[in-house]
Amino acid sequence: MATANRVALVILLAMAVQGIHGLNFVVTNPAEGSDGGRRFDNEIGRAEAAQIMDDASQFIWQTFAQSSPADRRNTDITISLSVESMSGLAYSSADQIHLSAEYVANYQGDVKREITGVLYHEVTHSLQWNGKGAGPTGLIEGIADYIRLAAGLAPSNWPKPGSGDKWDEGYTVTAYFLQYCDTVTSGFVAKMNSKLRDGWDLGFFNDLTGKSVDELWNDYKAKYAN
Repeated sequence: MATANRVALVILLAMAVQGIHGLNFVVTNPAEGSDGGRRFDNEIGRAEAAQIMDDASQFIWQTFAQSSPADRRNTDITISLSVESMSGLAYSSADQIHLSAEYVANYQGDVKREITGVLYHEVTHSLQWNGKGAGPTGLIEGIADYIRLAAGLAPSNWPKPGSGDKWDEGYTVTAYFLQYCDTVTSGFVAKMNSKLRDGWDLGFFNDLTGKSVDELWNDYKAKYAN
């Protein structure tokens, strides 16, 4: 199938997804001639990647306890994925996800599962509240990795629970800390995300758990000290 036809197929899929809950998903592969671009098409595929992002959005809303569109940050946007030649792994900018073709090419193992986890993380950035831009980067990235963790998509090379030097270190370190906070207050991450709708205050931790973030972090570290 010609490249233009494949892209059109994905766009048609995105339009069908829009009819379900208002989001569009578009996948392109400018690096299709590279090793990573070919592996992406062969082992994941553009239509399947769009479906993964759709599944991710529904999982995110469920995890955030956002059954009503009125509770959600974005309900009518286009989230795009572009597979391109670049360093690193992936990043998001204005609801555009950029995925490294080199990372796809060199990944050892089940690349579809790995990229599924990456997409769950990146789609979270389009749908989570961020304290009107004031939320700590470590917390925002930690929530995105928490979603990946909650979906059972954490890779085997992630640090173990209890790792890290500070609660807002971000990514995996903060994700495991947030998972612990969920044991202190059920639904903690969903409630924290809701609070981030209107701004940011470190006191949110105390509001939700009755403990300061430092007390929670010390308790968390103590749990895994042995």
